[in-house]
Amino acid sequence: MGTTLRALRALLLLAGFYLLGVLLLAALAGADYLLFRHAPTSLAGKLIIVSVLLAIPLVRGLFMLRTPQEEDMAGLPVTEAEEPELWRTVRELADQVGTAAPSRIVLTADVNAAVAEDARLLGLLPGPRRLYLGVPLMQGLSQAQLRAVLAHELGHYSNSDTRLSALTVRGRAQVLRTIEHFEQRADKTAAREKARQEKKNTKAEAKGKRTKEIDTDGAGITYRAMAQLYIGYAKLYFRATLSVSRRQEYAADAAAARITGRDATASALRELPALDGAFDFYMNCYATLGTGQELLPPRGEMFGGFGRMLSARQLELVDRRDSLPTGPSSPYDSHPPIADRVRRIEELPDDGRADEARGAALDLLADPRRTLTELEDAVLSEEVRGFRRTADWQELLDLVMAESFRAGTTPLDRAYVAYTNEQPTLSALLDLIEDGRLWELAKRLPLSDEAAAAQGRVFREFVRPTLRRSLASTALAELNARALLRWEFSWERSAIPHLPPAADGTEPDLDEVVAPAVADTPDTAPLRALLAHESPQRGAL
Repeated sequence: MGTTLRALRALLLLAGFYLLGVLLLAALAGADYLLFRHAPTSLAGKLIIVSVLLAIPLVRGLFMLRTPQEEDMAGLPVTEAEEPELWRTVRELADQVGTAAPSRIVLTADVNAAVAEDARLLGLLPGPRRLYLGVPLMQGLSQAQLRAVLAHELGHYSNSDTRLSALTVRGRAQVLRTIEHFEQRADKTAAREKARQEKKNTKAEAKGKRTKEIDTDGAGITYRAMAQLYIGYAKLYFRATLSVSRRQEYAADAAAARITGRDATASALRELPALDGAFDFYMNCYATLGTGQELLPPRGEMFGGFGRMLSARQLELVDRRDSLPTGPSSPYDSHPPIADRVRRIEELPDDGRADEARGAALDLLADPRRTLTELEDAVLSEEVRGFRRTADWQELLDLVMAESFRAGTTPLDRAYVAYTNEQPTLSALLDLIEDGRLWELAKRLPLSDEAAAAQGRVFREFVRPTLRRSLASTALAELNARALLRWEFSWERSAIPHLPPAADGTEPDLDEVVAPAVADTPDTAPLRALLAHESPQRGAL
């Protein structure tokens, strides 16, 4: 389907949204006319008020004619003078694809690459083009794989896909806004009805009368019915536009394979979901580790550490590359299943280009370290940029763990407070265990109905895992507060706590130390031995 026909179809689908609104307004006006002519005046007046309330969001939707201004993604724009090799690569690939190069390249902080175009006249006339390229994506790809990704994105330009995005997005936004208007009105109506019924119950209760169950099922039903009409049209609109989007993805994959090679394109596609999952893990477990305490890693490490984590966890990525998603994330996902895209590329004949451009994609940047540092300034908020920077990742881990232990309480701690009305310490907990009161204390833990009804050994088996975890956390907090605990930072695995050495010089295992204390016949000696260590002299040379 050519550019003109695709623009025409997108325009007709958008017009259908307005036509639906006009038809609904006409139906409301017709109903009002019949009510005015034939219904009793009091009933007609009430129903006409309802129809006017229904018409308000319809009219708002019809007059939201301005296309939303597309916002630039947060990122670091780079000029050809700043990144000559990257620009040269992009221009070279654009020539091979048969399209004009973008006028702007923006480096972003996500595992993604995308293109956009400020087209005019419903997408029929081209406009300034932008290429968005994620630095974390570059950290995980070879140069050959990155070339495949860039060729895919530039392929969208050659197929005029980017010109139609504004019109398509406009239609989706209009439908979703109108649905949102109706749902908000329905929610407000339900909330008012709930408040009315609660007020009525309060008055009844004050008078000693029986209260009624709150029921808001019928409140806002007319608004929800109108929303359902637009939801039905939204499904039609999304399916119609996304079917074209998926064909465009297949075409862009084929262009990438033709220009950069079958193997590079297939391996890049396999890498994308693996890198995406790894980056989410990195941001949650490393980069934002200290944001709750207003701490950040050293300058340049907010995103720079991702590359080191990838190098340390290569074996974990192997399984992710082989376990590709076989279905779209939703019925309206604009991309076909990644497994299907890989299969289509790998079924192409061998083109003998497996050994091309094996260098790291990040090496295309003139100064990767500088870029990673400047990227932080470009994408982090002003508030986050003001957080304290630690000297290294180890210091970040030490500070975060110390603060988290000070702030946290375990179910066992809360049970101890409820049982004794005193604040818990590890020593006090061990005293209580030695007095034979552990299982009485355990009855104050949050328990399931089944656990609460259990007795004897069955009860102990229910609560033992919670006791073991809580006691381990309390022990770590105590040792950490006394500077007897050392945390080992690692890119390969979760942070590891190192306990004070035993009498024979070996390092105790925390689980083996805690388990005897919550056994049927408790033994607190291993934990007592940990507490017997003296804290190191702070500030000693």
